[in-house]
Formats: sequence, structure tokens, C-alpha cells
Amino acid sequence: MIHPRISLDAERLLFKALSLFAILATLVSCPYVTAAQRSNSSNPTTIPVNIGVVLNLETWVGQMGLSCINMSLSDFYSSNPSYKTRLVLNVRDSRQDEVTAAATALDLIKNKQVQAIIGPEGSMQADFIIDLGNKSHVPIVSFSATSPSLSSIRSPYFIRATQNDSAQVNAISAVVEAFGWKEAVLIYVDNEFGEGIIPSLTDALEEVDTRVPYRTLIGPSATDDQIRQELYKLMTMQTRVFIVHMLPSLGSRLFAKAKEVGMMSEGYVWILTNGITDLLSSVDSSVVATSMQGVLGIKTYVPNTPNLDIFMVRWKMKFQQVNPSVLNPMLNIFGYWAYDAAWALAMAVEEMGAANFTFQMMNASTDATDLETIRVSQNGQRLLQELVNTTFTGLVGKFSLVDGQLESSAFQIVNINGNAARGIGFWTLENGLLRDVNSINTSKYSTSKCNLGPIIWPGDSTSVPKGWEIPTNGKRLKILVPVKDGFNQFVTVTGDPSTNTSQVTGYCIDIFRAVVENLPYAVPYDLIPFALPNGSSAGNYNDMIDQVFYQNYDALVGDTTIVANRSLYVDFTLPYTESGVVMLVPYKDNKSKNAWVFLKPLTWDLWLTSGCFFVFIALVVWILEHRINEDFRGPATQQVGTSFWFSFSTMVFAQRERVFSNLARFVVIVWVFVVLILTQSYTASLSSLLVVQNLQPTVADVNQLLKSGAKVGYQDGSFVYGMLKQMKFDDSRLTSYQSAEECDALLSTGSAKGGIAAAFDEIPYIKLILSRHCNKYTLIPTFKTAGFGFVFPKGSPLVPDISRAILNITEGPKMTEIESAWLTSKTNCLDSTTSVSSDSLGLDSFWALFLIAGAAAVLALLIFMVMFVKKNWPEVTSSSGSSWEKIVALGRRFYQRDLNAHTFRKGRFRDRRTNDDGNETGAVVTLENTNFPPRPSSESIQINDVLTDEQGTPSAEQRFLNRVDEGCPEVAISVERTNVNQM
Repeated sequence: MIHPRISLDAERLLFKALSLFAILATLVSCPYVTAAQRSNSSNPTTIPVNIGVVLNLETWVGQMGLSCINMSLSDFYSSNPSYKTRLVLNVRDSRQDEVTAAATALDLIKNKQVQAIIGPEGSMQADFIIDLGNKSHVPIVSFSATSPSLSSIRSPYFIRATQNDSAQVNAISAVVEAFGWKEAVLIYVDNEFGEGIIPSLTDALEEVDTRVPYRTLIGPSATDDQIRQELYKLMTMQTRVFIVHMLPSLGSRLFAKAKEVGMMSEGYVWILTNGITDLLSSVDSSVVATSMQGVLGIKTYVPNTPNLDIFMVRWKMKFQQVNPSVLNPMLNIFGYWAYDAAWALAMAVEEMGAANFTFQMMNASTDATDLETIRVSQNGQRLLQELVNTTFTGLVGKFSLVDGQLESSAFQIVNINGNAARGIGFWTLENGLLRDVNSINTSKYSTSKCNLGPIIWPGDSTSVPKGWEIPTNGKRLKILVPVKDGFNQFVTVTGDPSTNTSQVTGYCIDIFRAVVENLPYAVPYDLIPFALPNGSSAGNYNDMIDQVFYQNYDALVGDTTIVANRSLYVDFTLPYTESGVVMLVPYKDNKSKNAWVFLKPLTWDLWLTSGCFFVFIALVVWILEHRINEDFRGPATQQVGTSFWFSFSTMVFAQRERVFSNLARFVVIVWVFVVLILTQSYTASLSSLLVVQNLQPTVADVNQLLKSGAKVGYQDGSFVYGMLKQMKFDDSRLTSYQSAEECDALLSTGSAKGGIAAAFDEIPYIKLILSRHCNKYTLIPTFKTAGFGFVFPKGSPLVPDISRAILNITEGPKMTEIESAWLTSKTNCLDSTTSVSSDSLGLDSFWALFLIAGAAAVLALLIFMVMFVKKNWPEVTSSSGSSWEKIVALGRRFYQRDLNAHTFRKGRFRDRRTNDDGNETGAVVTLENTNFPPRPSSESIQINDVLTDEQGTPSAEQRFLNRVDEGCPEVAISVERTNVNQM
């Protein structure tokens, strides 16, 4: 089709080019036309078949439709000159009147005995004529009556060679869903055409969670004042999304008045059905340019093909020949459907062949009316069946009837800018919204606005309208608030008898006010207490929710919990408090049960692993120190005891024994670090455990309460009562309270003395109690709930904006300020939410430390064994014997002292004495197998002389050597005298 934005000169040039092409095509087909004409004139056997045409010849659709019907039959018989039947058109003008249309149809059936009627144009006229067709068995074929109410089992002879209006409702709902609009007002003409689409359109909107709060009916002959009055009524409402379904004649007047009253400004959304967009070319261009800017529309998609362009040029030429006064006729979708409808009827009649196209007279009385004497077509049923089965490729695609009407095709989403509609996307049944109709995505159905092109909204705005706003001249919101006898920190209503007004304050009220201030627009409201004339509460929370459900109030603000069954009737905002129902119980002292508490800081696997490592480290230190350290020698029991003593004493870092090996020192340093971490962790865990153990709750869980038969409490009027009943608590065990002070008194009294053993309530209330009595009670989580939320009627557009504002408040410092002002106690309390349980330390927290200590010990052992074997293996292998004997010999060497070690060299005993001349004489013990070379025999003395004193008693050195000799019989002793001054 020719783009409407093309300039006049360019349009004329294009029109001339297409006209030339059409003339050439016509010349090529001239032989066939001539042959057909000769065939028609020379073939006397053709059968004429009367067909009626009922159209409004005063409207553009009627004139264009009749022209396309004539052209269709001309093309059909020119292309098929051998066909035996010829449709003879009997045209009648309905004059835009339903009665006239019915009268002309009756005349055609009775007097012309037409086999079918093409038309009428409108749905209202079709509603009359369909009954005549059913009575006379004459098919009624309409190409422009689109009302869904015309299609039913009661009208079997009605053929809709066009699309049902309801085919576009899913395209409209997809656009609404893409932009997230939750309410839409329907504006439609008050007749059969307007009302037919409303049920299916409302259902489609509800499927995408969009509510229709109001419908505006405008009569076909409504005055400008009546239209203006309806628009003023819409301006006082919150909704700013309007869906318009009417014909262009009334629609142009509607938008002119909407522009006049200021409803085509920024923030408004207007969506047109194809009732206007398909005929937009017939609307006054000045109205489009001034009053319809930014409007969205649903338009029947017509693929732009070369054959269609050629047809348009041919049609314009023929139409202007008949109507020379029309300068630039515009063809639309109804002309295409008229062309295809006539072609389908001609094909169906030809398929019937040489049938008996007659009518049978019905039996009627002599004084019967014209309707009672109407005749019945003998071939109506057969013709209807042929029409239903007819398929071919028409001007706009495949012509195929499903349930007596054309199949739904794609729709184009348009945006009116300037003098025309600009395409911004498409909608198909399979894929939803698409930017390009050829980019088919078979994987999913999309309603994303990203699939639409840029849109210019009313007021030349590019920002997506939110779809609603509080009207400046509208009513103030009536906000219901509860009247409470206790927990006044949340909501407090203070009456002023002198002024007969109430002042509402509290935690919930401050949050609501902060949320409203955070909105990007002003929301005027009045807080109305839910109270009786005497000032007492008029009902519980469910009663207040019912008031919002019946829309007696616009919202409910207070400490209202979000509960599943309540959400069936109203909408909640996001919660602004912590969620959950908890059990408040007193503390008890549990010191008498702490005899074995010292074992609880560590788990059994950590205790076992620690013990095994103490033994392992003891063994490693003994191996590394046994040959060089006298503290780790002696009898076997002494060595075991010393090794274990040394290892376990690292817990208190009180080792008396020294270690001389560097490898042992390395192992001990690593192990001491591990023990330090373990002991410090144990100390911290034990301290925490002792404190917690001394503050155990009197009740551990709900099951304990149920078994004990103790009484429990709940807040008066709370939904918690229903929860306790579901948990099988009898009414005799349930006690209500109204304030934090009353709850504290009941808990302090106890169940046995007429109080309660535990209180069930929501976290905000319990935290308020704990802020005053944090050292007396603790809380135990019991149920999950959604917290407090504000209540609005179902579908309220305020809910998403209020919820977003709540997020902004809760994430900022404002929420902390409000909580500090209302819910925080002035006394210094410990954190009352501390858990009443303490987890033991497990091996999973320390396995890396044990791994390091074990690796260090194993590494030291490997180094020691390599050094020991390298040093002693040559001497062992030098002797003869089997391998086992050599290994045994190597083991014996390990058990012996390493006399070459520095510890034994420093420990050699010296018997020092001073000569008369001042020279010191020392006795040195020399052991066998040392690296010291023996002294010459001349310097040697008798061992008894050296190792005995003047009285002949053994000296200390002698006693020491005797012990050495007892332990090592192979030791030989030599004594040498050395002058100290000579050293």
C-alpha cells in the first residue's frame, strides 16, 4: 500500500507508474477477456443465478464494497469463461437503517428469489437479516459485520467473510500486559457492534491480571455535550488507560472532545480496536492530526504484495470512471474482503452446477403476513455447504472459513503520529508481540514491550504512562485504621471531643506517611478510625478487611498481617516488618544439670582425634630424644610415663623435661601451636555454653506444651487464635491478652497459678515485650508468616507503587528512625534474640591444624630415620649375619645412647683436684667406640689409683662408671691425667 506520509507529487508519480503497469497487464490479458465475451455471447447455455446485495450506498464502505464485488465477478468470469453459471447482482440500498435493510432483504428473497445475499454492511442490520436467511434458507454473506454476537448456532445461514472482532482481544491484552497496566476503562458504542466484543475483551484483560473498573457506553447519535459529560466523568477516576471500540464517525467526535477537555495530554493512554484503525483513512485528517496524536491501535495486517498493488491501481481506475468526483479513493481491508466474498460465492454456485435454483412455497393461512408466506430455497443447504468448503488464495491471503467465519490472521500494532498510523510491531496467535512479522520465534509466546518500536504517547511524551493517577479534582482516599486497646505503639487513636476529630499516630502510621511522601505524586487521604460512636473498636481485623473488600474504604493501614485466606479478597503491599509467629517463654536456671558440661564444647570425634594426637606426639618425641636425652631413658614404664607426661603437659605449657634434638623442637613447636588454638577455642566455647546453659527456656517446643497441658496466650483479636486451634489447643487452655504489660503479668504468674506458660504472637509484638523484659524471656520460632502489610482493594493501582516505596523506606535510615521512636526500649537490654542453643566445636573446624601437626611429625621422623640409618648402616653391614640379624643389630644401636651426641660430650664427668704446686688434675672418662684417640700407655695410670680416694673408697666417678658398666658391659674405661694449665 502507498505510505500515507509520501508527498503528493511522489504519490502521483507512483500512481502513474503503477497505472502503466496495470494497463500493460490488462493488454496482455485482453485476448482472454475478448474470448470470454465471445464465449458468453455465443454460449446460450449459461445459467443466471440471482444474488442480492444489501449495502449502505451512502457510506464509503458500501460504495467501495459494491465496486470490489463487481470487479471480483468480472475478474472471476474473465478468468473462467467456460463456467456455466453467472451471478446476477440485485443491489439494494439499506440507507443506514435496520428496518430498510430488512425490508430490502425480504423483497429480494420473495420477489427476486435470490440464492444468497451479500451484506449487509453493519452488525445491527445483519442481526435483522440473519433471521430472514435462516427462515428462507438463503445464505447471508457479510464482509463487514464483525460483531461476535452474530455467530451462534442459532444463525447457521450466516457466513462471515471477515474476521470476528474478538480475534483482536488477545492482541489488545498483550499490549496492556507489556506495559504493566492493571486497570483499563472500556469506551464503546451502545449498539450490537459495540457490545459484541465486550465479554471476550474483558475476559482477555482479566487473564493478564488487568481489571475493568468502569465501562462507558456512548450512543451512536450522542450529542457533543453527552460525549463531553462522559469524558468529565472519566477524568475524575484514577484509571488513565482507555480502550475505544466504535466506528470512525463516532470515534472522531470522541477524540475531538477528549482533546478539548485535556484528556490527550501526557499520562493518558488510548488504545483503538480495528473498528477505527482499519478505516483510519476515512477519518478527517485534521481530526487525526490534532486530536489523535499518540494513540495506539490494533490494525488487521495485510501483507503488501505486488499483486495487491496491481489490484489497487486497477480498482482506482475503474472506481474513478464510475465516480469521477472522488479524486483519491483509498481502498481498505473491507474492500479486499468484499472482493474475496464475491469470488467465493461465485465458486460455490459453480460447484453446484445446473441446479434447480427455485423456491418452495410454504403452507400459510390466507391472512398470513409477508414473513409467514416467505418461500424456502431448494438449494440453500447445498449452497451453504459449498461456501463452507470453498478455499482459495484471495487478495489478503488464504480464504478459508472456520465455523462460518474467516480464520484469524496477524494484527499490526500502530502508533498514530502526524496524519497517519505508524507501525511499531505485530501480534500473532503463536508468538505474541513481534518487532518483525517475519521473525517468527516458535519457542515461546512473548508479551515484552521490547518487541515494539519506539512510541510517542499523548502529549508528545516518550515516557511510558503508568496508567493511572490520583485526579486533582477527585475524591480523597478513605484510609481505615484499627482502634486498639493495647500495643498502642503500633496504632494509637486519640479522640478530641471538642472538635469531634481523631488524631492517629503510631509505628504503622509513621511508616505509611513516609511511604506516601516517597511516591512520585501526591495522594490525598483521610485516616478514619474503625470505631463505634463511643470510641471503642467496631470489629476485628477481618471485619476491617471486609470493609475494604466491599470498597467502603480505599485502604486499611495498621498492624495487619498478610495471610493467605485474606489475600483472596484484597491485595496486600509488600511487608514492612519482620515475618513470623514466635513463642515467648520465660527463662529458667539450669545449673544443677551442668556436671558434665565441660565435655560439651568439643564433639566426640574432636576429643578422640586430640587424644590420638597426644599419644602420637609423645611417641614421636620419644623416638627423637631417646638416644640423646637422659630424661627419656630408663626403665620402660619410666620412658612411657615421661613421654606421655611431656606430651599432655603441653596443654598447660608446664614441661619440666628439655628436648635437645632440633627435629623434636620443630615437632613440639608445631604441636604447642595446635594445642594453643584448641585450648583457647575450648575455653571460649565452654564460657558461652555455661552462660547459655544457665538461661534455658522453660519450654523447648510446641509439642512439649501440648503434652504438658499448660495454658498458652495470644493477643486478643489476632489470627493466631485460629493457628492455635489448628494445633489442637482447647479453648480452656487459651488465654487472651491485650497489652504487653498483661502478657508479662500472665507469663510471670505461670500456668499453674492461673497465668500462661507461653505466649504466641508475631515478631513485632514479641520484640516490643522483649525490649522491656529482655532478661526474663526468650523467643522460639514457631510459624512463618509474611509480616505486616497495607491493605487495598483487588486490582488497586496503588499497590505496586506503594510496595516500591516500602522497599525504599526499609532500605534507608528512615525505618531505623521510626523503629527507634516507637519500638526500642530506653533500658539497656541484651540481645533477646540470642539463640538458646550452643553448638559444639567439631573436627571439621580443626582438621587443617591436625594435618599440619601430623605432617610436621612424620617429616621429622623421616629425616631422623634417614640420618640414623645412614650413620649406622655401614658398621652393621660390616659384620656377617643374615638380614634379620642386621636389622636387629640396627635396632639395638637405636636403643643405645648416642655417646657422640653433644649432650653426652658436655656431660662427661670431670674429677678436678688441685696439686700443691697449683696444677689441677682431672680424671676424664673415655668410653669405648668414641672418636677420641687413646692416650699413650706411658701416661696411663692404674684405674684403681685414679678412681679411689686416699681411704680406699670408690670415688664418684667410680660409682658412675659402675652404673654405666651395668647398663653397657662393653664399655672400657681409661683414665688420663691432664694438667689444666697445659690445656
